[in-house]
Amino acid sequence: MATPKKDVSQPTFSWEGKDKSGKMVRGEMRAAAAGLVRTTLRRQGILVSKVSKQSLHGRGRVTDKDVTMFTRQMATMLKSGVPLLQAFDIVSKGASNAAVSKLLSDIKTDVETGSALNQAFRKYPLHFDTLYCNLVEAGEQAGILDQLLDRLATYKEKTQAIIAKIKSALFYPISVLVVAFIVTAVIMIFVVPQFKKVFTSFGADLPGPTLVVMAISDYFVEYWYIVFGAIFGGVYAFFYFWKRSEKMQIFMDRLALRLPIFGEVIRKATIARWTRTLSTMFAAGVPLVEALDSVGGASGNYIYREATKQIKAEISTGSSLTVSMQNTNIFPNMAIQMISIGEESGQIDSMSAKVADFYEAEVDEAVNRLSSLMEPMIMVVLGVLIGGIIIAMYLPIFKLGAVV
Repeated sequence: MATPKKDVSQPTFSWEGKDKSGKMVRGEMRAAAAGLVRTTLRRQGILVSKVSKQSLHGRGRVTDKDVTMFTRQMATMLKSGVPLLQAFDIVSKGASNAAVSKLLSDIKTDVETGSALNQAFRKYPLHFDTLYCNLVEAGEQAGILDQLLDRLATYKEKTQAIIAKIKSALFYPISVLVVAFIVTAVIMIFVVPQFKKVFTSFGADLPGPTLVVMAISDYFVEYWYIVFGAIFGGVYAFFYFWKRSEKMQIFMDRLALRLPIFGEVIRKATIARWTRTLSTMFAAGVPLVEALDSVGGASGNYIYREATKQIKAEISTGSSLTVSMQNTNIFPNMAIQMISIGEESGQIDSMSAKVADFYEAEVDEAVNRLSSLMEPMIMVVLGVLIGGIIIAMYLPIFKLGAVV
């Protein structure tokens, strides 16, 4: 008689209690509700003292880096001949993050109860996107899951490397500007008022720059909570609406590509992700029209996502990929020519990968140039800001010295 399958969509509950001998025991159980857990355990002779629904949020957070590492480990073990379920068991037990271990354990349970691997992944869209699941499905159908996982791991590693480069280019100037603001606020609130007391005793007219700095200091001292509240509140509101407002996201995606210095770097990074995704999907045997759905979403930019929809529509009506890309007017000539060669030779995947390699190298070089350029620019800004305040406060002293 066949054993009925568990409903793997049910939540998991952790429980504690005492068995018939009075020994404290604990464990986990899938059920529709906590009451069913208590009933089942009572039938087993366990006196339940506590039942709580498990949540991944309480066990840490599964990051994209964790998913990438898991994908690389799975690809390596499957290539070495380790069975799928055993590979899941090894990776989940070796994970240092409890949330990752729980996630992999749940996926393994889904696969054990008859679900396809891609279907098990699709139950966790926050961690495994459509691109990931489609490639796993293609690998399962073609019997080359180890190769597809290897491609996925490489894709995610390279994508994360680009994002890390962009973040590193932005982090340094932002952090320095934040520190500069804090130092300036401290000077305005605590240092300048002390100078003001000394200058008041002079009984003489003060220079214009000194009066301006003192006026700003007075405002900081009296309304410091408004200044800090407006800045931190504005930053919080900005990121809040950026995450939740589609109009805000569209505006920021457009703005990012038009920034004077960083815009070109972001554009190259977007093209690298676009072509890398196209290469990965096409190499997996996914039809071009279907692949473009994932390509547009993986680009991470609204402009390129909409352009990809236009490309898909034109290809569906018989146009070539090269001509469709030209019609969008957002792809550089070099990328279009390389894709054209790949289209003519039937090697779109390899040529797309070469385009991605080229633009990833361009991003690396651009970030290195930006880092070298930013340091002197930031030093000039800090010198003018802090130095200007100091000079303004010492001008009356210089004036007094000249009179004496």
